[in-house]
Amino acid sequence: MAGREPALGVLGEDRLVRAAPRAAAVAVALALGMLAAGCSGSTSSTADAGPSAVLPSSTATSAATSSAPRPTPRPDPPPPERACYRLGYDDALAPTISKKPVPCTGRHTAVNFYVGTYAENLAVDGAAVHRLVSTQCPKRFATFAGGSLEDRRLSLLRTVWFTPTVQQAALGARWYSCVALAIRDSRSLAVLTARVAGALDDADGRAHYGLCATAEPGSAGFEQRICSAPHSWRSLQTVPFPPGHYPGVARVRSAGQTICKDAGHDVASDPLSYRWSYQWPTLAQWRGGQTYGICWAPS
Repeated sequence: MAGREPALGVLGEDRLVRAAPRAAAVAVALALGMLAAGCSGSTSSTADAGPSAVLPSSTATSAATSSAPRPTPRPDPPPPERACYRLGYDDALAPTISKKPVPCTGRHTAVNFYVGTYAENLAVDGAAVHRLVSTQCPKRFATFAGGSLEDRRLSLLRTVWFTPTVQQAALGARWYSCVALAIRDSRSLAVLTARVAGALDDADGRAHYGLCATAEPGSAGFEQRICSAPHSWRSLQTVPFPPGHYPGVARVRSAGQTICKDAGHDVASDPLSYRWSYQWPTLAQWRGGQTYGICWAPS
């Protein structure tokens, strides 16, 4: 019988932790804006009139041509709901999306499950929009993926959100999209071969998208990964703490010892000889919203 107590890896709660700064999106948006400007232009339908050509109303034609209004640029439309995408891990961390939808019947790693809007007086890269989407998308994801809070914490289904580029927002775009995906491991997303909508409402979905690992937590070969991929350890339950200030390492470490030992005993084939492990949240993870530890056992 053994217990291990490693620090908890970054998981986030119902969301994939976003690391890309908005400043990077601004730079990308500006670069795209310059590229678009270089590709745009206008054409003229005036024929080449030779010396003998007759233009009965040349002055009026010239004035009409010069005063004709140019088409008003329009932002790209918002992504359709239930659209699927073939995103990579880095794509999921970006604040904007450039990938085009792909058929949901084919290979894909993400599904857009909600599209909302924000007020015209809000800046796309401002705090108010960030608060809106970072609140609404996890809330709507909970309904979309199903299950309890515990089920979602013990799965690698996550939500990310995308907003227009700064250039698109300047043209009037006011949408945001909530996208569901599954983390395969620390470097890649999982191909969504099983349904995502309501997946955590039943045992099969929870088993498929569950949080597992390649080795005992705290060991050199430990890596969190989706349970549908090869693994040797699986998560059992969480050890929740009340929100507020971080209780300190000593408290969060001691809180899960008995709970995780009992959880390991409950799933052991031999109640007299079994292994279990407990991961408690670090201060950084606590500040990121992860106010719980995790119990593990060999699978």
